[in-house]
Order: sequence, then C-alpha cells, then structure tokens
Amino acid sequence: MEGRSPVRGTPPPGADAAERRDYTGAAFCSLLLASVVIGAGSLGSFPRLKLVLLLLFTGLVFWAANVFARLFGQRIMYEPVSVKEIRRVCVAQWPIAKAAVPPAVAVAVSPLLGLGPGGTAWLALGVALAEYVGWSTAAAVRAGVTGRALVTAGAVNLFLGLLIVLLKVALAH
Repeated sequence: MEGRSPVRGTPPPGADAAERRDYTGAAFCSLLLASVVIGAGSLGSFPRLKLVLLLLFTGLVFWAANVFARLFGQRIMYEPVSVKEIRRVCVAQWPIAKAAVPPAVAVAVSPLLGLGPGGTAWLALGVALAEYVGWSTAAAVRAGVTGRALVTAGAVNLFLGLLIVLLKVALAH
C-alpha cells in the first residue's frame, strides 16, 4: 500500500491533478447524456440550440452533484474539507463536465452535415455511446484492469450502450 492513500482507488496525496481525475463519472455522464438525447429525439422535432444547452448544462449539473457528493462523503468521515480539497475534487471530477461537450458539438454541427432532427439524434447518441465506451475503458485501465478482464469490461460496456440504442429504437416506434 506504499505510495497510495488509505482510501482504495485514490491516488497518493502528492499526486498531480491529472493522476487524480476520475473517469468513471464521465462514463456515467456519457450514458446519462445518451438518455437525454433519446428523450429529446423521441419528442420529434427539437430546437438544436436547446438540445446543445440541455446537454452542456446536464454535464455541469452532474459534475456539481458529484463534487458535492464526494465532499459531503468526506465530511461524514469527519475529514476537514479545505478550499484545496474542494479544488482537488472539482478537478478530479471535471471529466464529467467534459463528457457533455462531444455530444453537444455533434448536435451543433449536424446542420453542416445536412442532418434533420432524427439524424441529429442518432449522431449525438452515437457520439455519447462511443464516449461512454471510451471513458469506461479509460477508467478500467486507470484501475489497473488488463488482458481478458479489460476485454470483458469493454464488451459489457458495449452491451450496455446497445441497450440504450434498443431503447431509442423502441421509443421511435
């Protein structure tokens, strides 16, 4: 356990901000964003700007909720929460907010690709799900998963993403 903090899965106290980033929240946020796209897409036509803003604000709110939950959990353990700790948790959880950007960009550029509302929804959904698998894989690698376990984790994440696609198909009919 030398070089690691006493809380499992957390980097040692001297670790830099990049080492402290948590990609699991970004994976969950990507799946949440896919659900937002499905909800918007199932309603038929939608204003793209509103969907872009909804995706970005969903990512920010999900990030803030995770930051608050992490800090509140530390208070329960009777650890003092300093400004430095608040900043550390905000940075560690920032990938959650960043996860909202690619699907929002996909929606924003969809008119340039000649896509209507249905095509826009599918593009944003595909981006969110690809991102979900990517963030999940990054989280697994960061956790030290290798070999067959990493392939299994990737397959499970892909399967979960496909369940979201099935939900979209079911709602479209």
